Amino acid sequence: MATTKRTTKAPPPPATCTPCNGTGNVPTTVRVGRKRRPVGKQDGLCLNCSGSGTDPDA
Repeated sequence: MATTKRTTKAPPPPATCTPCNGTGNVPTTVRVGRKRRPVGKQDGLCLNCSGSGTDPDA
């Protein structure tokens, strides 16, 4: 009888966080001046996943 090759399946990759798309950073608008006009964006920590990039609900 011939031997059969047994393979194991790799575990599925962790689900990525939706707001940051798995990067851990989200763009935050920078406002300056008395009228608080927006001048640009900077990276901020994603509060949904705490910067890990994986979905906490999965």
